[in-house]
Amino acid sequence: MTTHASIANAATTDPMIVMADVEKWYGGFKALSDINLSVRRGEKIVLCGPSGSGKSTLIRCINHLEAYQKGEIRVGGTRLGDDSRTIDAIRREVGMVFQHFNLFPHMTVLQNCMLAPMRAAKMSRSEAEATARRLLDRVRILEQADKYPAQLSGGQQQRVAIARALCMRPSVMLFDEPTSALDPEMVKEVLDTMIGLAEEGMTMICVTHEMGFARQVADRVIFMAGGTIVEEAPPDAFFTQPRHERTRKFLGEILRPH
Repeated sequence: MTTHASIANAATTDPMIVMADVEKWYGGFKALSDINLSVRRGEKIVLCGPSGSGKSTLIRCINHLEAYQKGEIRVGGTRLGDDSRTIDAIRREVGMVFQHFNLFPHMTVLQNCMLAPMRAAKMSRSEAEATARRLLDRVRILEQADKYPAQLSGGQQQRVAIARALCMRPSVMLFDEPTSALDPEMVKEVLDTMIGLAEEGMTMICVTHEMGFARQVADRVIFMAGGTIVEEAPPDAFFTQPRHERTRKFLGEILRPH
C-alpha cells in the first residue's frame, strides 16, 4: 500500500512529477494529446498559452480532479490510478489553489485552514490550529484569522487559499490562474506570496499569464496550444528566442502594451 510518508520519502533524485504520453478526452474532444512532462523536486514551472489550450486540464489531471484516458502520471514515484487510496495519498501531497478561492463562506479564515488537516490528515485540533496560524502568518494575513471570507478583499482571500493548501504540508503546489480573478492592485500581494514559496524551494506548477512572474520565478516556461506542449525553455530563451511561430504570436499578443 502506498502511504503519504512513502511518497514524501521517495529518493530526492527522482522527478517529483512525471507525465508520460498522457491523453485526455471530453467525449469526442481531445483536450490533451501526448503530454510528456517531468518536473524535478524544487522546480518551478509556468504554463502559458491561449484560452482552451489545455493548461488547466493538465494540472487538474495531476491530482485526479480530471481523469485521463491514456498514459501515466506519477507523483513522488507513485503511479496515479483510479483507486481511492492512491488518489487520496497523492492529493495529500499536492496542494492546489484555484482561480476563485473556493473558501467556505460560513467558516472563518482560521476554520477554513483547519478543516482539511483535521478531517483528511487526522491532525488534532490544537496542532491544526497551530499549523494554520503559522501559515497564515507566513502569507501575512494572520490578523484576519477570525474574519469570514466575505469580509476580505480578493487578494486576501487568495492568500488564505494558499495558506489553506499549505496546511496539508504538500510537496507540490499547483496554481490555476491564481490572479486572473483579482483586481490589478491585488495581484502583487498574491504574486509576492508565490515568489516567497518559490524562494523556499517549493515544487510549483503555475498556470498564469503573469509573464513578469514567469521571468522572475520560473525554471522553465511551457507554452501550450491545442492540448499539446508546443515549446518549453528557460525564461531567457523563451522570451527572447522562441522557436515556434505559435509561441511568437502568443508572446506578441500578451506582451503588447495596452
